[in-house]
Formats: sequence, C-alpha cells, structure tokens
Amino acid sequence: MQFSQLGLLPELLRAVDDKGYSKTTPIQEKAIPAVLSKRDIMASAQTGTGKTAAFVLPLLQLLSQDRDNDKPRVRVLIITPTRELAAQIQDSVLTYGRYLEIKSMAVFGGVNIKPQIRQLRIGTDILIATPGRLLDLVQQKAVHLGHVGTLVLDEADRMLDMGFIPDIKRIQALVP
Repeated sequence: MQFSQLGLLPELLRAVDDKGYSKTTPIQEKAIPAVLSKRDIMASAQTGTGKTAAFVLPLLQLLSQDRDNDKPRVRVLIITPTRELAAQIQDSVLTYGRYLEIKSMAVFGGVNIKPQIRQLRIGTDILIATPGRLLDLVQQKAVHLGHVGTLVLDEADRMLDMGFIPDIKRIQALVP
C-alpha cells in the first residue's frame, strides 16, 4: 500500500517522501489506520520493519488536528526502556514532524536533569521517556501528565523483562 492511501496529512507525506519511502510495511499498513481511528493497539514486528513510524506518523497527525493555542503540554507519552531507544524515537518524531508545529523531547537518565527540567517548562506535546527519569521528573514536579491522551509502551516486553513493571504501573496511575 502507498502511504498516500492512508489519509495522512500532506506535511507527513512530504516528510515520508523526504526519507525516500512510498510504500508501507505490513505493520504500518495495519497500525496507522487503527491509531488514526484512536483505537488501542498491541503490535509486534521484527526490527527494521518501521514500527516506530507506525505509531509516530498517526500520532503526529492526531496532535496536529487537535491543536490548542496554549503552551504545549504533554499529550502523548512514549515510554521506552533505554536512552538509546528514546533518542531514536525522538529522531523519528523530529524527522516525520518536521513540517508540523509539534514539540517533542526525550528524557532519560545518565545526563544532567536540569536542562530537561528547563525544556519541560517551555512545554512539549510529545514526551519520550525512560521510566526512571520520568518518575524522577514527576517527583520533582517538573512534568504534569494530566493532559496525556495517548500512552505508548514501546518495547513493552523488554521493559517487563528488565523489571520495570512497578514503574509502569506507577506511570499508568498518573495519566488520565
């Protein structure tokens, strides 16, 4: 299937075209319409099949169609087990959202928390976070999750294997 058949915004199609993609992968063909319909999904596919684009593209579209003029606030929360994956997802959000006015940031441990707190004060629509750093930021009252409309658990199986179940349950209790 062609990306142009999915009903994505022209700005997203332009960003996909910039990456040199025209045809969807099976995971994208199934997941993008489901996310656009605001349905819950659980998906599994091998590395390199475009899973990140399968949730990032429709989430960017939904956010851009539901803009408010206030300071950006966290409306999409993406939890991931490692800082490397958080940075990789942030790169995808920036790449696919380059022609949209959507703000995003990644937060993870192993780096100074103060710049992350400063950036959160400015505001962000999409927050990509590792569980431990997110809970640190919540405890410091640097981030508010009361406006989160979408929660993505990327590599949920790996997070469970790594012992993040208690953290994930605490985070789920913080979102509407």
